[in-house]
Amino acid sequence: MENNTNNDTHMVINEENPGLNENNFPVTNMFKVIGGKWKMLLIAAIRDDCPARFGELRRKMEDVTQTMLTTQLRELERDGIICRKAYAESPPRVEYKLTELGKTLIPVIRVMEEWWKLYCHTSAEIKA
Repeated sequence: MENNTNNDTHMVINEENPGLNENNFPVTNMFKVIGGKWKMLLIAAIRDDCPARFGELRRKMEDVTQTMLTTQLRELERDGIICRKAYAESPPRVEYKLTELGKTLIPVIRVMEEWWKLYCHTSAEIKA
């Protein structure tokens, strides 16, 4: 006798939520842009010290490697969340700012911070 429980459940979910999958669910797609270990921290750091210089960000986020920081900043710039401005000076100076689109993330981050506080409080009560 073959067990088709998983297949049946999968089919029911697809019938109840037609078209709902990882590629068209807005929150999943949002986390493709701002997810990961460093991006939210970078956005918050740039929000707090705008404009932010590379060295300042590196000092604030002491556990991130220079290569990872560069990669994350480039991805955020590519996705239109931050903008990078290089100055023709010696030594070179580069500043990062939130774009207008990036600034729209500030209330989103605040809501997520509040949710985290609620979650921590609630989970502590459950464990007690």
